[in-house]
Amino acid sequence: MHRIEVDDQVYALLQQHAKPFVDRENDVLRRLLGLDLGFERAKEDRRPDGDLMGLIEAELLIPGDELIHVQTRKRRTHRAVVTTDGHLRLPDGSTYAKPSPALKACVGHDINGWGQWTHVRSGKPLQVLREKLLREPE
Repeated sequence: MHRIEVDDQVYALLQQHAKPFVDRENDVLRRLLGLDLGFERAKEDRRPDGDLMGLIEAELLIPGDELIHVQTRKRRTHRAVVTTDGHLRLPDGSTYAKPSPALKACVGHDINGWGQWTHVRSGKPLQVLREKLLREPE
């Protein structure tokens, strides 16, 4: 096995995209680079695409991207990761095809996931990315 050194900024990025208590740095790199994901990808290939698939195909999202929702008054931050098939995976491992049910599972009540999930890498709400996709000519 080969070893590489990464600087603090790269390591922090790997930590941002890591699944807590599951991923090692190599797992995160494999996911971000689209390398063999083994069982996880095989399982995802058997289900219908989620609502984020169009954003992935337009390269506005990439599998492994993190989404956050901050409840300022409650001092809570909720996180989800975009899967290869356009679903949202929560830290507990549950997956959702649509943003709103995923966020409802986090906050406990109906909420507009398109408007309230923020894409960490771009800093934009999913709704803004979706509107950009709808405006772009095919």
